Amino acid sequence: MRISFDIDDTLVCHGGAAPIEAGFLPRFIVRWFSEPLRRGTRLLINELRRRGCKVWIYTSSGRTPLQIRFWLLLHGIRVEGIVNDERHRRTLFGRRFRNLPSKYPPAFNIDLHVDDSEGVRMEGDLHGFRVVVVRPDDEDWTQKVLEAVPTSIQRTPALLGKK
Repeated sequence: MRISFDIDDTLVCHGGAAPIEAGFLPRFIVRWFSEPLRRGTRLLINELRRRGCKVWIYTSSGRTPLQIRFWLLLHGIRVEGIVNDERHRRTLFGRRFRNLPSKYPPAFNIDLHVDDSEGVRMEGDLHGFRVVVVRPDDEDWTQKVLEAVPTSIQRTPALLGKK
């Protein structure tokens, strides 16, 4: 299964909207070269991988794939693929959409997308792709994502200390 994550207000929550991960590097270095990563992300991605999932980033931002990979590596995370706004538009160019959706995971064989936007969920309903909406203030966001993984993939009852 291929799962993608949005960045802004999903994995990066500015302004104290969500607790952040402790980085491998001192915090002042991470602040200079990176953005804060939402707490639980590293464990969630490790658990998804353990279950056989491939993890992607799908963002409508103008960040380059190199910037995104560097940011994630500062937090000890690697991903299998990245779709930024440029790649999204290039890939969907010429497809027949009345209105181009902000995200279209099926074009990249993505089975499930995680985002903070209800608008993306509505696009998923309209265009036939699965979206899990997680808000920045949702403390159980990782469990919400894990519950959306099909039961045919092995499940672990306790993640992040929840029983």
